[in-house]
Amino acid sequence: MDRFKIVILTLLCLIIVSCKTEEPRFPMQKRYWDTNDYKKVTLELNFGYDDDEKLPSFKDPETRAIVEKLTDHQNYEVVLDDEQLGLKHRNGVATEFFRHWRDMQDIYQARDLQDKYLYDVELLRVWQFGLGLQLKYFKLGNDNIKASSDDPNSVRAQNNINTNISTLISNFNIYLDEINNENSFSEEGKELLAEGINKYFTRLIELYPDANFNLLERKIDLLNKKCESEKIKNSLSKIKSLIQSISKKDTPS
Repeated sequence: MDRFKIVILTLLCLIIVSCKTEEPRFPMQKRYWDTNDYKKVTLELNFGYDDDEKLPSFKDPETRAIVEKLTDHQNYEVVLDDEQLGLKHRNGVATEFFRHWRDMQDIYQARDLQDKYLYDVELLRVWQFGLGLQLKYFKLGNDNIKASSDDPNSVRAQNNINTNISTLISNFNIYLDEINNENSFSEEGKELLAEGINKYFTRLIELYPDANFNLLERKIDLLNKKCESEKIKNSLSKIKSLIQSISKKDTPS
């Protein structure tokens, strides 16, 4: 009997120790998630859920905090905006965040039998997390080019900077490709898609007013003809008007 009790107590101790040492699925106790957290979280969200298991979403009170934390811009801003940190260090962290964001884009791609996104709001929040991140990521990269060049105004340095800006604009254009999936979004999703255009494309143009936005303007014209949502069309028109207003300022009178 004593031996039986010892076995039971041993098993109970093992269970208790196992429960105590098991890591939480998401580090919700942390104020900010760093790149290591994003590596673990994106891996969990991409591969740790069964096909019939619901992902964290804004509609679910029990998991809302997870997706809010996942798409919280402060997670990268707390490092990238800290000028007390070295430029190369911040640029390296930005590169890591960008890499993990690309993995994040696979999380909420699921659609139903009618081709509707199951998580359209979450998908767009992830997208917009990346748009905000890229504005800082590419600027840090260009600042690093200037700091590392003997002559920041040299042809080589300027070509590298302009290449980065062109890549950034091309990446933003990919966000607009979601308009081709307009019918896959709910009305809330369409509104959020339009808000993203207003917010982040305005920042892009104001940050690089001298950039070549010809391809963006052409894309806006094509999408405006195809798009049915008035909110999205209005957002596209506002961005084109902003580009044209900046171009007029730069044109000699």
